[in-house]
Amino acid sequence: MLVAELISNRQFRLSEQPAADPGPGEIQVRVAAVGICGSDVHSYSEGAIGDTPCVYPMVLGHEPAGTVVRTGAGVTGWAPGDRAMLEPAVYCYHCEFCRSGHHNLCAHIRFLSNPGIPGFFREFVNLPAHNLLPIPPHMSLDVATMIEPLAVAMHSLKFAAVGIGDTVAVFGAGPIGLLTIAALKVSGASRILAVEPVAHRREMARGMGAHDAIDPAAADAARELLAATGGRGVDCAIDCAAKEHTSNLAIRAARNGGRMVLTGIHTAAFVPFDVSHMRRKELAIFNVRRSNHESEAARGLLAEKTDWFAPLVTHHRPLTEIGDAFATVEHYADGVGKMIIGDKG
Repeated sequence: MLVAELISNRQFRLSEQPAADPGPGEIQVRVAAVGICGSDVHSYSEGAIGDTPCVYPMVLGHEPAGTVVRTGAGVTGWAPGDRAMLEPAVYCYHCEFCRSGHHNLCAHIRFLSNPGIPGFFREFVNLPAHNLLPIPPHMSLDVATMIEPLAVAMHSLKFAAVGIGDTVAVFGAGPIGLLTIAALKVSGASRILAVEPVAHRREMARGMGAHDAIDPAAADAARELLAATGGRGVDCAIDCAAKEHTSNLAIRAARNGGRMVLTGIHTAAFVPFDVSHMRRKELAIFNVRRSNHESEAARGLLAEKTDWFAPLVTHHRPLTEIGDAFATVEHYADGVGKMIIGDKG
């Protein structure tokens, strides 16, 4: 099978590797489409995700969809040709966190695309049968790749605790920010404000349901958000960009007693926060680690509103052009929204 390995900063190597037979309880899938995530771009351009350095060579990619090739012993309910979203996390199901329902915090988690655990930028993968989620006939594989990131956005809203009538600011309108805006739109938020420096992404934010989109290069975003709320501040600020300045803008923009949710991943392991504003406002600060039991709900929302989400996918590249795809995403080039590696359609 063809595999794309990241071998150094901004450099991929294509290689042919054997595809192992599926073991008992496993399903072999042909990977047809994989979305490029912001964390993939961290690995590609920075050589690390936060305090976790890349270990080369490594295979990235954790927003996959594909078709069943064959099943291992003991697998029922799946047949060759079935289409599925593929969950990238393999849990132990025995540790205290799994037993308490916090599978995303599993003490022995294996997340495909982490160092030493190949991800999905390859032609075939074997997964436990319970890591496959069937997708409805009318949903394209492109849209199915968004189940994983939409589940993350929906998980973040558990912390955001957005109620009907709440005002929310979303910092960063990349794919995870856009999906967060979509989730907020159906959650009952009365006003959604996006903060995004890239013009075409501001327009995409409006298309996904943001009532307004602020260019932080043209105005003081925190001041604009305070003005938009009569000086009160937003009920919840969600940082999907995870830059030092965006986190502190989110802190400044939130109201007294409000919430700040950090969905993005900071490049630096240590980031200075405006602790005086945090303390005086008695802000609740929440961190998000992937998703936890939201995939089926994400599939349902995508299935119900496929036409709404489909325009987020703007670009495709075959696996053989993965380097060009990552460069396009890194530089926000060519109006890119969500880039898909794999088949087109």
